[in-house]
Parts: sequence; structure tokens; C-alpha cells
Amino acid sequence: MRWAVSLLIILPAAASADAKKNVVLMIADDLGRQVGCYGDTLAQTPNIDALAKAGTRFTNGFASVASCSPSRATILTGLPTHHNGQYGLAHATHNAHTFRDVQSVPRVLKAAGYRTGVISKLHVQPAEVYPWDLESRVNGRNGVAVAAEAKKFMAADDKPFFLLVGFTDPHRAAKGFDMGKSFKGVPTVTVDPKAVTLPYHLPDQPEVRAEMAEYYAAVNRLDFAVGEVLKALKETKHDADTLVIFLSDNGIPFPGAKTTLYDAGTHLPLIVHQPGQAKTGVANNAMASWTDVAPTILEYTGVKPPAAMLGKSLLPTLAAEDDAARTTVYGSHQFHEVTMYYPMRSVRTRTHKLILNLAHPLPFPFASDLHGSDMWQGVLKRDDKMMGQRSRAAYEHRPKVELYDVAADPNELKNLAADPAHADRVKTMLADLHKWRTATKDPWLIKDSHE
Repeated sequence: MRWAVSLLIILPAAASADAKKNVVLMIADDLGRQVGCYGDTLAQTPNIDALAKAGTRFTNGFASVASCSPSRATILTGLPTHHNGQYGLAHATHNAHTFRDVQSVPRVLKAAGYRTGVISKLHVQPAEVYPWDLESRVNGRNGVAVAAEAKKFMAADDKPFFLLVGFTDPHRAAKGFDMGKSFKGVPTVTVDPKAVTLPYHLPDQPEVRAEMAEYYAAVNRLDFAVGEVLKALKETKHDADTLVIFLSDNGIPFPGAKTTLYDAGTHLPLIVHQPGQAKTGVANNAMASWTDVAPTILEYTGVKPPAAMLGKSLLPTLAAEDDAARTTVYGSHQFHEVTMYYPMRSVRTRTHKLILNLAHPLPFPFASDLHGSDMWQGVLKRDDKMMGQRSRAAYEHRPKVELYDVAADPNELKNLAADPAHADRVKTMLADLHKWRTATKDPWLIKDSHE
């Protein structure tokens, strides 16, 4: 069995100064930490786990938003979603755009002489911000087809390349996770719903177990695809000169994770593998943000990052077990679908998280795929009062400020914001968040009473 999604960075072995430096960025769709090397005993992810054994596994990797297009734009620009303008989903009637003057990784690298390509899911716009020499729309669940396209692109000519591979798994399909579809050469498995350990934010009901079992099967299919792409990299003899980044855009496609700024939606795997690195199997506890991905790519390629990128390259910390300078990550959310206005900002340290709900009088909105899921429809039919360990009322109606001791309360269930004992911490974290929002030109500062 094979499975996975995370953030993975592969760096080349030591090379001469004039050696080409290629980049492959793999983005999986809606996978949380259901990965073997992160302790999930049901997930069998041999391709991802092998990379972790050969490189560095970050334990504190965080997306800055748990929504597909905004997260992908953040990854590709190094800017939070309120800064780059990709406020919501790019497709269909949602039609959100990155600001046209933003300097994305493909834009900067193309100007530096790189070939740029995207296979399967891109999910950001406009084209002038994200320019590609190749745009291949093969089915992102078909690992054989995806890898074949990747191999052709890698072997096309001698120019250095930047390739984005956007997998579709384990995103939901119109119904379930498309597990009834078969692809030639792609193995399929079934997962016993009884074997699933449910996350804290989901109720233990038969339909929830059935959906989680399909989700795990989709993760298995994803891990196979990752392995096929890495095999293509080796077959084209680019495994020793290519930085490979593998990450998920956001957490699992269930209420309580995706579209929230809770850890279930943003705390994701981050695995770094550098061929030839002296120290392997490293577990690094540094706080790393998806806004650090673009600066990492640009430092590796030797291209100067735009001044707007405030993230820090991860390259200097790959061999370490921690980085004392990396203590804080930030989150930003406006929309998922165009109907889902609910702006939030967050700041998270190693021990605490503060969430600022800028439109807190509104009920928290549901993505259409989550609302239509068997899980949520079951909650509505039974009129459940609890969503796993969190009350339904607390999920749907939120105060302006939420503060959690994530060291003592990792499931973020006890809001400490109104506790006088934590008043100083709330004040300090709001000030920190305000400073970051000012630095990133947050248009929503007008709604912030903390000046």
C-alpha cells in the first residue's frame, strides 16, 4: 500500500558552481498529517517515508491558509493571501485573482531563463503572474500519466527547469473520493472503515468512517503518484541536480480542518531531502511557514527574491534539529468560495495560538463539498450537538478572539481569550499580529480595533 501528502523539499547533491539547478514542486490536494513518518499507523506511505529517512522531517510545518487557491498562491508568491490578492478560489464563479504586479516563482524564474511547466492542478490566476511554457491537464489522480508528462518535460532540453506537479488526491470528488475510477498501472486498495482512527473534530458515525476510509485510499493513490514522479526524476538523471518540494495545500477535506485556521487545517507535513546530505533522518522542530517555500526555491536557484517576500529560506536549517530564530507563523483567510466571506488572522508560536475573527458576528460558512458530504449531512439529519470533541455551536459561531494553549490543548478546544490570567498574552499576541499585518499591507486592518 502507498499513501501521502506533505511538504517535501529535495535538494541536489554537491555540484560545481556552473551546474544546473532545477526545481520540482509537488502540491497534493487536501492532505493533513496522515503520513506514516508522522506517526499515522494506518497510512502506509513508503515513498514519502523513504524521503524522510533520507533527509529532514519538519515537525512544525504550517500552511498560512487552509483553502486551495489562496494556499497555492501563497506557496508560489511567498506572500499571505491578503498580500498577494488571491483572496479565494480561482475557478468558476469564484474567480479570484492574484494581483497582476505580484512576482511569483514561475514569473521570476522564467525571467531568469528557466523553462516553467505545470502538470494537472494549478488553481491560481492570472496567466501573466503565473507563466508556463508547458500546461498539461492530465488527470491529477493518475500517477502514471502525471509521471509520463513530468518525464517528457524534464528531458525536453538542456535549460534549467521549474516544474509544478499539482495532484488531485486526496481532494473530494462530486461524490466521495473517486475511488470507483481505475487507471492503467495505478494500484487500488480498500481501507476498512473499522480500522480508521477518527480525528478529534469528527463524530464517530458509520458514514464518517466510510468517508475517512475512502480518504485514506485516496492518500494511497497519491503516494504512488509521488513515487512515479520521483522515479521519472531519477530516470532523466536529474535526481542529483533538482530541488523537489512536496507539500499539501491544506488539511483534510472535512469540517473542522479545511477552510479553518485551526491546526487540523494548517499543521501539515514538511519533509526535506537533499541528495548527498551528510546528516539524514533529521527531525527538525523549527516553525516553518508555506511563505518560506518561495524564498527557499529562489535561494537554491541563485535568483534574488522580491523585496515583498518576508519568509525565510529553509536551506540554512536543513541539517539542524531546530532553529531558535523560527518561533512564529501567521495565518490569513478571507474566502474559500465567493459566498464564504469570513476573514481571519492568526499568530501561532510553539505553545500558543491566537485567532482574530474579523467578521465574528457572522456564522462560520461551509464549503459546498464539505456541506454536501455524508459526514455533515449526517450531523444535520441527527441534529448533532457535537462535532467530535468540539461543540457544533462553537464551530458555527465564534468570538472575536480565540486563544489556545496548543501545548496543553493541541485540539484547540478551550478558548482562553476571556480568562484574565491570559490578558497579557492576548495583548502581546494581538500586537505581534498587528505588526505582521501592517508589514504585509493587510487591507482588513480597517476592521481591526487594535491599533
